[in-house]
Amino acid sequence: MSILAMILAGGKGERLHPLTIHRAKPAVPFGGIYRIIDFTLSNCINSGIRKIAVLTQYKSMSLDKHIRLGWNFFSGELDEYIISVPPQQRVGDKWYQGTADAIYQNIYMIEKDAPDHLLVLAGDHIYKMDYAEMFRFHEEKQADATVAAIEVPCKNATGFGIVEVDEDSRVIGFEEKPRVPKCIPGQTNLAFVSMGVYLFNTRTVIEHLKVDALQKTVHDFGKNIIPRMMKTTDFYAYNFKDENKKEAKYWRDVGTIDAYWEANMDLVSVDPLLNLYDMAWPIRTCQSQNPPAKFVFAQETKGGRLGIALDSVVSPGCIVSGGRVQNSVLSPNVRVNSYSEVYESILLENVDIGRHCKIRRAIIDKDVKIPPGAEIGYNHEEDKKRYFVTPTGIVVIAKGAKVSGEARSAAMAEEKL
Repeated sequence: MSILAMILAGGKGERLHPLTIHRAKPAVPFGGIYRIIDFTLSNCINSGIRKIAVLTQYKSMSLDKHIRLGWNFFSGELDEYIISVPPQQRVGDKWYQGTADAIYQNIYMIEKDAPDHLLVLAGDHIYKMDYAEMFRFHEEKQADATVAAIEVPCKNATGFGIVEVDEDSRVIGFEEKPRVPKCIPGQTNLAFVSMGVYLFNTRTVIEHLKVDALQKTVHDFGKNIIPRMMKTTDFYAYNFKDENKKEAKYWRDVGTIDAYWEANMDLVSVDPLLNLYDMAWPIRTCQSQNPPAKFVFAQETKGGRLGIALDSVVSPGCIVSGGRVQNSVLSPNVRVNSYSEVYESILLENVDIGRHCKIRRAIIDKDVKIPPGAEIGYNHEEDKKRYFVTPTGIVVIAKGAKVSGEARSAAMAEEKL
């Protein structure tokens, strides 16, 4: 199959602030060692697609570095590649104006490579999908365009783009965030939600992109390209087949702090909805050279120090030195010092938790040093004075932030006495 995958990875991810202050949404760390974009990239590799263009724009340095260091294993001799493509203003003097415009501005590259099919993907969703299965469906239907769709209960589908189909899975309607979603034929309680995964015959989609570029639209696939193509081409919806192999299909847009926290907390449950341990569908990433995780200080007579992590994901390079970690995700090179407690939290790379700290329901971004005795997540009114706090009480400390040492726990005071 001659397919060029183009991954849209330039989004600001404003609802994920402050995690996206210094990086694009697809570059946000997830699950300890991964970045969000690793799931889409892994889907491509596991599906046999080895021509990949990652379209970047917003604060892309972190993402570019991740791709260069972690995904640079393609062979040019075999006509394989993965490249980062920033806006180049080949067709005008503007940056990418929308999802369709991002593809349109790279028509030169598409025509130069001349793939038979174009696979357009979002770089900020977490899911496992064999795009080769979608390609086979596309070929069987002799389609010009195919959109991947996931079944969602109608009552939960109002916040998504809804794909309306006939009994043969042909797309006959598309509506963004409708109050009353159209149901799947024969299933009155389920609707098809667009996953932002599109497979096109290249010539057909280029014609539509060129027409859209000349019109005053927002140049978006969901709002402009799909509604036009479904009226004039053979457009079908592919029912998402989940390679996660769980009872419920898994597809997440971790586009808010709460959704991001919840998806990470799922990973530390006894039976996570997202299976990261399936070696038949590996999730690849950029693996830095770190030593094994280490847990030190068994129960002592004096002070009762115990380095322990329960129901948690602990990445390489971490040291839990006499502290307690529970229901948490620790990225590489995190240190939790003696007598500290970390619960239901996400600690990103190089975070250092001082002695006698109490951390609960927090997301602490890279390179943050928490001073001894600090309490985070226990007094939301105080937390709001210093940090970002969601309405549900998730405390977020931005990358590299300087955390005040004013707050001191009672245990820290006792030790000094």
